[in-house]
Amino acid sequence: MDAKPPQSRFTLGRQSSLAPDRQGSRDDGDDPEGLEAVEPGVRLMYSANEGDLDSIQDLLASGTNVNFKDIDGRTALHIAACQGRTDVVQLLLDRGAEVDPKDRWGSTPLADAVYYKNQNVIKLLETHGAKPPMAPMHVQNSREVPEYEIDPKELDFTDSVNITKGTFRSASWRGIRVAVKTLGEELFTDEDKIKAFRDELTLLQKLRHPNIVQFLGAVTQSSPMMIVTEYLPKGDLREYLRRRGALKPVTAVKFALDIARGMNYLHEHKPEAIIHRDLEPSNILRDDSGHLKVADFGVSKMLKVAKTVKEDLPVTRQDTSWRYVAPEVFRNEEYDTKVDVFSFALILQEMIEGSPPFSSIPEYEVPKAYVANQRPPFRASAKRYPYGLKE
Repeated sequence: MDAKPPQSRFTLGRQSSLAPDRQGSRDDGDDPEGLEAVEPGVRLMYSANEGDLDSIQDLLASGTNVNFKDIDGRTALHIAACQGRTDVVQLLLDRGAEVDPKDRWGSTPLADAVYYKNQNVIKLLETHGAKPPMAPMHVQNSREVPEYEIDPKELDFTDSVNITKGTFRSASWRGIRVAVKTLGEELFTDEDKIKAFRDELTLLQKLRHPNIVQFLGAVTQSSPMMIVTEYLPKGDLREYLRRRGALKPVTAVKFALDIARGMNYLHEHKPEAIIHRDLEPSNILRDDSGHLKVADFGVSKMLKVAKTVKEDLPVTRQDTSWRYVAPEVFRNEEYDTKVDVFSFALILQEMIEGSPPFSSIPEYEVPKAYVANQRPPFRASAKRYPYGLKE
């Protein structure tokens, strides 16, 4: 009796998003001209990798199993999803390919498409019922589900609108209006962003203050993951200042006290002080009564035993607003709560002057001015700076 040839591991092209030692595009000596000697299932995977629709159709017509798996549990659909070959994905699905097969590492075609940012393939797979990848914080034991967990089915986005601050949208939850921050697909394969998300949730659970936006819960056991906070319909301070310009001194002082109370709460937090590190007008929201609340703690830091903290990597323009960042953060030095005091002073000056700091300079150039010990000029009249505010 002839022995059955061993199954091959498919090693061409991009590999599983969850493989521990993914090598990217590699050949390993495979000979395309020698494919006739390879079993049809592996040839199907090679053709999917190459985008050879005619070869795929011939193989399937001859009886090749469209759901053939190699020794890693990979299918032709996995390969096509990795490569972003929408036409191949469509053909395989039309010919009965299973939409959610898992490889030996638990990765599905949709998970692979998400990892390689193949948006058209993602949409196609979802249209055919592919389930989103497992959320990075998913737990196996129901007793480990966080107390703050919200069932995403309870969030109604029917009348949702984008909120001026970043990635937040409004939604309805249990009869109340809430703000929902949705985490992007790239989160699933970016360990730094997963850690930042965990850190933000850990921080938000600790915060309770009238001048801090209230955390209500989160979606962590399914994707997309979300953070749910109270909804403040009057928007952020950035939009308010754009409409109003310079504020009356009494209003500026009233707003400054709201911000200061919230920031003092963070800085005096026990046992660890909290540095916001991204205090700027779009991260300060207005409630129905006209008071301000500090929001968005995505890049905040806790001061534990150490009196200072330092970024693991240099801060990028995507992380923060350069117009309000303290020079020590820009220089990637150790820093403490004083960086928030620096930002607070700039916001107070902006409320009185009616324009952002160094508004005539491109934003990416502003930190260089701060490093050179330059500060935004005082142009408003002295009477707009009562009670020694200028000093």
